[in-house]
Amino acid sequence: MTQIKMLHRFFVLLLISCAFTNHAAAHQLSTAYANVQINSQGLVTGELQVRLYDLERALLVDVDGDGQLRWQELQNRADVVKKYLTNHFQLARGSECPVVLGDDWQIDAYFDEAYVVIPLRAQCSLAGDIAVHYSAIFKEDADHKLLLTLSSTSANKSSSIRVLDDTQRQINWQAEQGSKLATLGEFIYQGVLHIWIGLDHILFLLLLLVACVVERRNHRWQAVSNNRQIIINACWIVTAFTLAHSITLTLTALHIIQLPSRWVELGIAVSVLLVALNNIFPLLLRLGWLTFGFGLLHGMGFAGVLGELGLPADQQLLAVLAFNLGVELGQMAIVLLLLPVLMLLRHYLWYARYALSGTSAVIALVAVQWILQRWAA
Repeated sequence: MTQIKMLHRFFVLLLISCAFTNHAAAHQLSTAYANVQINSQGLVTGELQVRLYDLERALLVDVDGDGQLRWQELQNRADVVKKYLTNHFQLARGSECPVVLGDDWQIDAYFDEAYVVIPLRAQCSLAGDIAVHYSAIFKEDADHKLLLTLSSTSANKSSSIRVLDDTQRQINWQAEQGSKLATLGEFIYQGVLHIWIGLDHILFLLLLLVACVVERRNHRWQAVSNNRQIIINACWIVTAFTLAHSITLTLTALHIIQLPSRWVELGIAVSVLLVALNNIFPLLLRLGWLTFGFGLLHGMGFAGVLGELGLPADQQLLAVLAFNLGVELGQMAIVLLLLPVLMLLRHYLWYARYALSGTSAVIALVAVQWILQRWAA
């Protein structure tokens, strides 16, 4: 009888235990995910994945309170979400590596729970351990955790997984040490690449070059007969453009001067239009100072791209100089490709009469379209 009672109690305890186990299994633990990687230039990229239910508890994203968190409600509160997450997910390597969250959000699901996936990037110094600090959601749920995956983009790529919770909100990541040589090469490459894919910069340079091989005589464009004079004209214009955009690229990238990117891009489009119109209805025949003035605007445009790439905190000047060198190399490649062709074409009568004005007119129309688009943006 005693054995039967003991067996009965065992089964009761087993059922109670199973009941609690099933309840725990049915409850999705509050977990966020972060996947980050660092390259040899100290650039950190990755994504944050946060449960929508947790964001609702922390920020009251469900504005209408109907218990259904909609995509539009999340987008309407995007700035609040970004501010909250960047305040609670922080990186430092000697000095702070400001985390920037992107706008290309996606929705994913884990264990039947909806998550928002947000891209991130940060620019750190080249040397030292990276401190990762996380403090989101703990106020709402002390059992909340962040599953953090850390990796490197180097050839000997390594990764590790760490867990941050309310008892351990910070870890030190022994990340790959950056290379000054790699930084130099990467930013030279990015400078070359940007001038080659920057159509507004290329068209601006083309407008200047097509006018280098002609001169104004008897109220008409006529070919410059002296090749040496053409080269001098081209060198003067390219030097003015180079000097101007080098100045503002450096000052803007180092945050010494700052203008809203929208107005800079609009100004660049206007510069293309004005130079195109000057080729058709020439008012200024000496383009050096005009080129220098507009080159200041283009330099700020280059700096905007450099800002998107990020600058290593301890190698800012090196990165700026390398990017600037890349821009110059890319620009010289364009000049060396176009100028000999234009020098050959200038001897044809149709070049001065039709090609110069026709090319400039087409580019002017493109510039007008850019102005309208950038004004409306």
